Amino acid sequence: MTIIDNAVYVNGLRTEDPEDLDETYFLLRQREGMAWIGLYRPDPEELQSVGEEFDLNALAVEDALAGHQRAKLEHYGECLFLVLRPARYRDDVEKVDFGEIHVFVGDEYVVTVRHAESPDLAKVRRRMEAMPEFLALGPDAVLYGILDQVVDEYEPVVAGLENDIDEIEDDLFGADPDVSRRIYELSRQVITFQRATSPLAGILQALMAGTPDRDQATELRDHYRDVLDHVIRLNERVASFRALLQNALAVNAALVAQRQNDEMQRMTESSFEQNEQVKRISSWAAILFAPTLVASIYGMNFTNMPELAWTYGYPYALGLMVAMGLVLYLAFKHNKWI
Repeated sequence: MTIIDNAVYVNGLRTEDPEDLDETYFLLRQREGMAWIGLYRPDPEELQSVGEEFDLNALAVEDALAGHQRAKLEHYGECLFLVLRPARYRDDVEKVDFGEIHVFVGDEYVVTVRHAESPDLAKVRRRMEAMPEFLALGPDAVLYGILDQVVDEYEPVVAGLENDIDEIEDDLFGADPDVSRRIYELSRQVITFQRATSPLAGILQALMAGTPDRDQATELRDHYRDVLDHVIRLNERVASFRALLQNALAVNAALVAQRQNDEMQRMTESSFEQNEQVKRISSWAAILFAPTLVASIYGMNFTNMPELAWTYGYPYALGLMVAMGLVLYLAFKHNKWI
């Protein structure tokens, strides 16, 4: 069902609910009130019917059908075409879902086209119907209610993003390998959120200023100003989120580089220690090799070896072994190999 709610209001009071759009058009002409039509992902035929009845701009109708528009305010004669990007924070996946709503506002009608579950326009309608004197101000009062609801629904999103940023700050020094990816994903959400909220200040200022064809009542300007104050504070917080995430990304990069340097230093120290051990082993192997060499020569037992018949041959051989080992030991000690 694409028609969510459909009513004609006279002096701020809801009259008999029409059964379809044709009856809405008939009652509107008969009672000279205000039609408020809420559509959810309408069929082209339904939106085309509304466009023909209220003489809506064909390009604006095409934008409302296609969706994927940026937040903006456009004037088409006496008709205002407003695109808003509502958002809601999902705690289960810690992610922000962005919606889209198109609002056509004329002298005697308000047509809303939603492409997502938010904002809760039923809540806006109940609120406006509970204030008939304010609703009697006409379609611009409804537009205020929609803007106020969209901005109010941004607050839980801001709280959710702020909580996510706090968690990232806690994880920065915990050597979590996924923190870089989380910072990047959260930065993308903040940037998208900023694109949704930043145009609202200009939109509200334009609505407060009015146009030659549309002059806002003082009461409505005061209400728009109140929403504008909320938007300005909201934009400041979102801008601070973006700065915090940029700083977090820079700090994380520095920490990653520091951990890599520490690891390289540990590897270098380990390699140096291994080299020292190899030097010691090689030195002692060389020292032990010297007497082994002498002993192996004397152990050949050849007949024609003068030393075999020499009285001092045995002490000489032992002395030679000790002398060679000592010389090698002193040489390696001097070079700090042992």
